[in-house]
Amino acid sequence: MSPLRPRDLTAFSLAPTTVNLPPPTDSDSGSLVLDILCYTPTPTFVLDANLRVIHVSDSFRSVSSHLNRDQLLGIHVDDFCAKVTLPSNALVRGGIRAAQNTASSSMLEERLHDRIWTLRTVPIIRNDTVRCFLMEVQDTTEAHRRQLELEERSYTNETFKILVDTVKDYAIFMLDPQGYVATWNAGAQTFKGYTKSEIIGKHFSNFYSQEDRDNDKPGRELRDALRDGRCEDEGWRIRKDGSRFWANVVITPVYKDNVLLGFSKVTRDLTERKKAESTLISAYEEASKLKSEFLANMSHEIRTPMHGMLAALTLLLDTDLNPEQLELARVIEESGEVLLQVINDILDYSKLASGNFPISHDIISVSDIILSVFRTHEKCSKPNVLLQKSIDPKLPSAAEGDSLRYRQIVQNLLSNATKFTDEGYVRMQAKLQQEDDEYYTILTEVVDSGIGVPAIASGSLFTPFTQFDNSATKRYKGTGLGLSICKSLAELMGGKIGFHPNSEGKGSVFWFTAKLKKVKQLGQVELLQRKLETLSTASSTHAFDELRSLARNRRILIAEDNAINRKVMLKMLTGLGFESIDVATDGNEAVRLSTRQIPPNNSSPYDLIMLDINMPFLDGTQATKKIREAGIDVPIMAMTANALKGQAESYIAKGMTAYIAKPVDRKLLVELLLSCLQKRDGLG
Repeated sequence: MSPLRPRDLTAFSLAPTTVNLPPPTDSDSGSLVLDILCYTPTPTFVLDANLRVIHVSDSFRSVSSHLNRDQLLGIHVDDFCAKVTLPSNALVRGGIRAAQNTASSSMLEERLHDRIWTLRTVPIIRNDTVRCFLMEVQDTTEAHRRQLELEERSYTNETFKILVDTVKDYAIFMLDPQGYVATWNAGAQTFKGYTKSEIIGKHFSNFYSQEDRDNDKPGRELRDALRDGRCEDEGWRIRKDGSRFWANVVITPVYKDNVLLGFSKVTRDLTERKKAESTLISAYEEASKLKSEFLANMSHEIRTPMHGMLAALTLLLDTDLNPEQLELARVIEESGEVLLQVINDILDYSKLASGNFPISHDIISVSDIILSVFRTHEKCSKPNVLLQKSIDPKLPSAAEGDSLRYRQIVQNLLSNATKFTDEGYVRMQAKLQQEDDEYYTILTEVVDSGIGVPAIASGSLFTPFTQFDNSATKRYKGTGLGLSICKSLAELMGGKIGFHPNSEGKGSVFWFTAKLKKVKQLGQVELLQRKLETLSTASSTHAFDELRSLARNRRILIAEDNAINRKVMLKMLTGLGFESIDVATDGNEAVRLSTRQIPPNNSSPYDLIMLDINMPFLDGTQATKKIREAGIDVPIMAMTANALKGQAESYIAKGMTAYIAKPVDRKLLVELLLSCLQKRDGLG
């Protein structure tokens, strides 16, 4: 029979239409047809050309529907499929399409409740026009199973056995339900060194180390395989000769008719891969070590000349300068601070990337941090830019967090906003976003009316070394690390960071959140804060005078190989009241001067020794060791441009008393000198 012509496809309209069923006939042939359709043992239903149900067999209702025949007759196939258990609408539609395309019967299958059902669709065609569709549903699960068994018996078993027995790249064998070896292949003999006669009947725990056997690792793997259907492990396994190899092992339980036959065990020798991984890890660790050494050296090489420049500048600004000289000095100071920030950004990024970045847990006040940063920027804001602030009165007066890192984020976001805003406003606002029994969540936003961020760059703002204007003529300089560091710091403080355009017009909104832990005994904390503030104020007022008083008649040794730094430190110490200062230009000279004895008591010649770490002949730590071995117990201060995490602790562990980074901050230097001299006098 030829396929259906296109003009006849109109008969397959899926829209519901009215159908007039023919009245039943009393003729013997008509009754016989109805009997066949009603009582056929094959579940059957019939659709007319409009896809409405015109007949349903009793056998179909018994397997697929609890409804009587009258409730099913006359409804559209879509409604029919919604009411019956099977077949699905998709299967019926597929059968109809296949019958339409071929003008012959079609067979399609679907799985339902772990059974396989086959739908046979027979198009009844007269004069090239479809009159109806005869649909038969059959459970063909057992037929499928028998067919698969036949195919497996005839081919799979023998082929698989040959494959398993001959493959040499894998150890493939069977264990009985108790874990004793039942089969053995060539790969297993190659990997483990046992012949078939030597190992069959032995327990597979022979392949494990004594430690694994003591911990019952073989037994646990079998139990895991039974529980999960599969167990995979990597580890050292033992050969017959006692040597080890790194193995990937897969153990799978094998069942037949729900009875456990045993376990299949597949082993791969991954020793070479393990060696390659170890080599790669060693190379990575060596690269990380070299990177750290490079950063330390870079830090020292840049900070050493910067120390001389900025320290000399500090002394220069203390002198009487005319307005033009003062302006030039301020330009140098600003440029030096920018360069120092670049160095700090690179070092911070390195520490964050290596996971060695500390977050402290001090008692802080977010309001005080915001106000402090705001005041700093207010003094140097652009004339056409209005600097504004908004602080939520609900912000906690005290909470546990990292003041330095919180300030670092606020400082960076506010600096960026003022840098990229030539006119309009920059507004900083902080509010309490959320509070629970343990934490405050603080939201800080910096809103500006500046140049904004191009849409193409918004997705990579917080990616390291990314700048949306990286042309050779760009107006705004920087490393492209600031926002990346801010992102890491915000996450370390339990928060997030983000950006969106300013809804008030042009410009940007950068925001971040931080989770600060609640302080339980707030009253005591506030009392302690007031005490610390009082002490801090008193210290800043009297520290210089107190040091000048202690410095009289004190003897200091400075060991510094850089001539500029020596000159600057001499001037700085002289300005702080020290009159007796000796200078060494290398480590050997520092040891010689420090260990000479002064009669009549043969006492130490110095009250304080300041050693640069990187010096010729002997570095600062080596010189310290020799000085301590000579019995000299005076304070030794490390003075170095090495500023990576952990270095201060390492210097103190090697016998030094204190540590100060270059460029030297004069206020910090005053505090450390006071502390060292007070310890020398037994007051610290």
